[in-house]
Amino acid sequence: MSRRIKREQKTIGAMMVIYCRDKHGSDGSLCEGCEKLLDYAERRLESCPFEDQKPACNHCTVHCYSKQMRTRVQDVMRYAGPRMLLRHPLLSLYHLLDKFRAVPQLPKGKK
Repeated sequence: MSRRIKREQKTIGAMMVIYCRDKHGSDGSLCEGCEKLLDYAERRLESCPFEDQKPACNHCTVHCYSKQMRTRVQDVMRYAGPRMLLRHPLLSLYHLLDKFRAVPQLPKGKK
């Protein structure tokens, strides 16, 4: 697994902790629903066809998440994204810079 994907997994994990703690009253660990969503997101990231060239998901031409899960992850990111700056400034900076990445074309033979 590439460093880029590992960083994305760390970022979504940090966002999930913020979201679950504030919305579900967890103590830093994830509730069952958030844990399942994080597992799903991590699996989808592992199978990203772009690997190190992966753009920010909202700019990507390939939608790896099901529509329902995409909506849930968007809710988490909308809530936790602004709060990440104070709690995880480096992850926030990298995530912001990823939004400016060029969106690569899907490699031949990959879906």
